[in-house]
Amino acid sequence: MAHITANVSSVRPVAYLMGWVESVADTFARYRVYKRTHDELSRLSSRELDDLGISRSMITRLAYEAAYEN
Repeated sequence: MAHITANVSSVRPVAYLMGWVESVADTFARYRVYKRTHDELSRLSSRELDDLGISRSMITRLAYEAAYEN
């Protein structure tokens, strides 16, 4: 009878590394969303923000929510 052995130990480090790379990529993507949202809202005039019902003090929180709260 034939017996086949799989070398599982070589797969785990690769999977771990891929998970880490995906995590870092996700972190950078979320930061880019935060930064872009914050920058775009900051560029609006007070009148435009008022039309949207947003005060300047809300910009950071709104950018954070857009990026980190799904």
